[in-house]
Amino acid sequence: MKYLVTGSAGFIGFHVAKALLSDGHYVIGLDNFNDYYDPQLKRDRHAILENIPNYQSIEADICDLPTLEKCFNDNSFDAVCHLAAQAGVRYSITNPHVYEKTNLEGFLNILECCRHSNIKRLVYASSSSVYGGNTKLPFSETDNVDTPISLYAATKKANELMAHTYSHLYGIQTVGLRFFTVYGPWGRPDMAMWLFTEAMLKGETINVFNHGEMQRDFTFVDDIAAGVTACLTSDNLEQYEIFNLGNHRSEQLMDMINAIGDNLGIKPIMKMLPMQAGDVPATYADISRAREKLQFEPKTPISEGIPQFIQWYRKYKGV
Repeated sequence: MKYLVTGSAGFIGFHVAKALLSDGHYVIGLDNFNDYYDPQLKRDRHAILENIPNYQSIEADICDLPTLEKCFNDNSFDAVCHLAAQAGVRYSITNPHVYEKTNLEGFLNILECCRHSNIKRLVYASSSSVYGGNTKLPFSETDNVDTPISLYAATKKANELMAHTYSHLYGIQTVGLRFFTVYGPWGRPDMAMWLFTEAMLKGETINVFNHGEMQRDFTFVDDIAAGVTACLTSDNLEQYEIFNLGNHRSEQLMDMINAIGDNLGIKPIMKMLPMQAGDVPATYADISRAREKLQFEPKTPISEGIPQFIQWYRKYKGV
């Protein structure tokens, strides 16, 4: 098969592209290498993909509609995996217009290109953030998600609504994926596991929000990539689908911090702080739909995933 993967130099996009290539598929990877975090990390991921046969890259922005249209016109994609987006809950509070541009206009461009190129299936990144302040755990796809508490979450909910419209009007099969706190090798520097590891190795204090009373469904990136590729290849999916992709385990934030410290052999220095705006105290994925329809079964607990991340981080950073 031939797939377009947008955001292919990003954390999840890189792992999905690599998984598809290892299964023998052709992948066109599209990324704009923006500077939300260090572009060199994206270049280093990208360099690995470029050394794999059947991979071709396009450096472009999904908001550049003429270039995007040319990409679709020049290729005959069996499906599209849209993972390019402006990520980050906290960044959306201080940089709202970036989210409007990339996550709304950019997503509309993808939908329009899929429509005019007769793409049969679009798999795209939503987020567990759409659950907002839900207190019922675990989060289920049938829960109401009409009360987002960050602009980032609102744009992801909007993506799900836009996808539904295009499925209804134009017959495009759309599959939205609500990712839950993804971590692992080649991860993002703005996420807690990287920030905590980096600070501990430097002997710096780490900021622990909500005084440590946080729970997260930490999901290892290889498990996420397996779920995404299943969405691209499974035969028994409906015209419009939404799936939670998580580890189906809600871990205490303090347990994660202590596990990092234990693996580094460093006692964490912590500063306890109140909850940040836009954040939630707990996430926990009900993955029964993904298990049933995708045979999705996460295999990696944090006791195995954290050491893999730290081993990669030390090698990558030379520390």
